[in-house]
Amino acid sequence: MTDKTCYIALSLLYRNKLRVGLALLNHYGSAESAWAHANEPGKQAAWEQAQKELQWAGAHSVQVITPADATYPYRLLQCPDHPVVLFATGNIHPSDGHIVSIVGTRHATERGKELTTRLVRDLHDRLEQVTIVSGGAYGIDIAAHRAAIECGIPTIMIPAHGLDRIYPQCHRREAVQALRTGGLLTEYPSGTEPLAGNFLRRNRIIAGLADAVVVVESKQHGGSLATARMAVDYDRELFAFPGRPDDATSCGCNELIRSNRAHLIQNADDLIQTMGWTPRNEQHTPVQTSLTAFGEGCSESHQTILNLLGETEDGLNANLIVMETDLPYSQVSSDLLELELQGRVRALPGGIYRLVR
Repeated sequence: MTDKTCYIALSLLYRNKLRVGLALLNHYGSAESAWAHANEPGKQAAWEQAQKELQWAGAHSVQVITPADATYPYRLLQCPDHPVVLFATGNIHPSDGHIVSIVGTRHATERGKELTTRLVRDLHDRLEQVTIVSGGAYGIDIAAHRAAIECGIPTIMIPAHGLDRIYPQCHRREAVQALRTGGLLTEYPSGTEPLAGNFLRRNRIIAGLADAVVVVESKQHGGSLATARMAVDYDRELFAFPGRPDDATSCGCNELIRSNRAHLIQNADDLIQTMGWTPRNEQHTPVQTSLTAFGEGCSESHQTILNLLGETEDGLNANLIVMETDLPYSQVSSDLLELELQGRVRALPGGIYRLVR
């Protein structure tokens, strides 16, 4: 009998009674003793599966992390419903530095993706050591992982299934890239499929791992709001990007802010200041967010776009701005986002941007 086998067996036996399993561990003080006193149907089957799982993990370079290990994330250990066992692959150090979880809708807008990318980049620029956590799903999740990979900072994916697969399959490339400085972390053993109920349960790991949880875009109901509720329950600082009142993808964020459950965030500096973190360089000029006079403090591309929008009352969409200015689409998209945050342009339905006069 090995300690890790006992932890895996307990996690399997009490997979639907997590708090009972944790109470058993706390009462008896060790996994071996807790297992010896466990009295549930299917105990022998759980033990046999646990032995196979430990063998599988060893053969596939998967770490088995238990609460008795120094490598178990201490933030997660503070949560009353923390996993009995974790399976990890890659170069994961989930207790180091600043941990920021970023979540949001799977049906993210271009604005949401751009906000996510800019937040990750600015956190990288401003902080000495930061890790980005998300769920590896479509939309905001994968935008956060991609931005972290591009910056070369650690990112941890929290899948809702075992580590013998990647879901969605189209994110395999990002999962492999994440292994270099981060990796994948889950409580689910191999063979576990990405069933609907698993996603809600795994969201508590995304919330519990972090110092701060950021919701970028969220509809009125969804998994990211469940993660937000868990973050509040765990006493994590919760942040949300505001959206326009008529944006369906921002209803959830706006409600979090309106109900004082989340701090309003516009950029990385808002998060850093609220968290009381020390920036890498105190002399670094923060991102400008206040409304300034037309033409003041503009980059050349900003001024070009503002001049163009100043020539029309009805506004223009991004594609027309690209055609008129010969600027790259990525540059125009980025500049429009900055100008919107500064209050110089307003985004309208249909992707139209109009100058604020």
